[in-house]
Amino acid sequence: MARDRTTAARVGTAAIFTTTGILHFTHEKFFIAIVPKSLPSPKALVQISGVAELAGAAGVLIPRTRKLAGKGLIALLIAVFPANINMALNPDRFKQFPAWALWARLPLQFAAIALVWRGSQRRTE
Repeated sequence: MARDRTTAARVGTAAIFTTTGILHFTHEKFFIAIVPKSLPSPKALVQISGVAELAGAAGVLIPRTRKLAGKGLIALLIAVFPANINMALNPDRFKQFPAWALWARLPLQFAAIALVWRGSQRRTE
């Protein structure tokens, strides 16, 4: 049973980060807009984080790289948290989302960290 949940978390992690990694390139303007203005080179940051998401998604599926990929994705989730805060603090710039959703999204970052952690652990045999 625990193995099934770990496998589901692993596959879910890979699916989520593959999707969001691709979105960093297909919807680049949106991601650039959420980067806090105090950070340099928003386009480069978006591209780097997109590549990191894709690499992490692949990495959690490979047993030899699984733990390192998980740690990298968790570090990435922490690193991009200021962008999520930026969205919540500036709802007028993100009118396509209700303001409450921008705030409700913040705790989901911790759920994402938990999912990645679970998916990047070795199977218990």
